[in-house]
Amino acid sequence: MKRDLAAPAQAGINLVIVMPVVLLAFVAHLIGIGFWATLFVCCGEFQEFGDAYYHSAVNYTTLGYGDLLLTPSWRLLGPLEAANSVLMFGISTAMVYAVVQRLVSARFEDLRN
Repeated sequence: MKRDLAAPAQAGINLVIVMPVVLLAFVAHLIGIGFWATLFVCCGEFQEFGDAYYHSAVNYTTLGYGDLLLTPSWRLLGPLEAANSVLMFGISTAMVYAVVQRLVSARFEDLRN
C-alpha cells in the first residue's frame, strides 16, 4: 500500500482555503445582525445600539433568552429575524459545503492521475 506523503501538506492548503470562506460567512452574519439591530433602533424599540445588537444576536441565533422584549406592535420582527437567519445559515452551510466538495473533487482527480 502506497503512502501519500503529500496528505498533511494538502490538509494545510485545504484549511487555508476553507477558513476564509468560513470567516466570510461569519462576518456576513455579524453584518446581518447589525442590519436587524439598526432596524430595531429605527423602530424605536431600543435607545442604545448595543442593546439592539444583543437582542438581534439572540434572535438571529434563535437562542431566544427573552430578557429583552419588543413591544407588542413590533413583536413579529423577532420571528421574522429568526426565520431570516435560518435561511442565511443554510446559505452559509451550502457555501462551505460547495468549497469542501470542490476540494475533495480536486483531490480525487489528483489520485486518478
